[in-house]
Amino acid sequence: MPLTIQELSDRLLIGEVLARYTLGIDTGQWDLLDTVFTPDAVVDYTSAGGVKGVRDEVKGWLAEVLPTWPGRQHLIGAVSVSVDGDEAIVTASFTDTLAPTRDAISASAPGLIRGGGWYHHRMTRTPDGWRSRELVEEQLWRTMQ
Repeated sequence: MPLTIQELSDRLLIGEVLARYTLGIDTGQWDLLDTVFTPDAVVDYTSAGGVKGVRDEVKGWLAEVLPTWPGRQHLIGAVSVSVDGDEAIVTASFTDTLAPTRDAISASAPGLIRGGGWYHHRMTRTPDGWRSRELVEEQLWRTMQ
């Protein structure tokens, strides 16, 4: 069955939310996460050894911890979107790399971390567009030097 214009629009806009998430995390633009999450959103990174809290608590934690790895890159793929009115369930695969420098280093350099898994979002349509009200990271694998 073909998608409606609204369904196509919702999927594209939700994809933009996922892109803003990775851009905010990877560039340290923490306030960009305000355009990803609702103010009361719960973000759960515990499967990767991180924190669980509401948006602003997690933003503070990210701003404290992630600068240790100035070379950061997340890739999002295999996105599944199920929209029901103004709510959506979104699951996306991810891989991430955290590097202790932005310079070229050996793949076996100390401090290099790679991982992957799934991001599970519960999103809601707001007057400002789609926002995640819950993110649960499901870490499937991680390698560390």
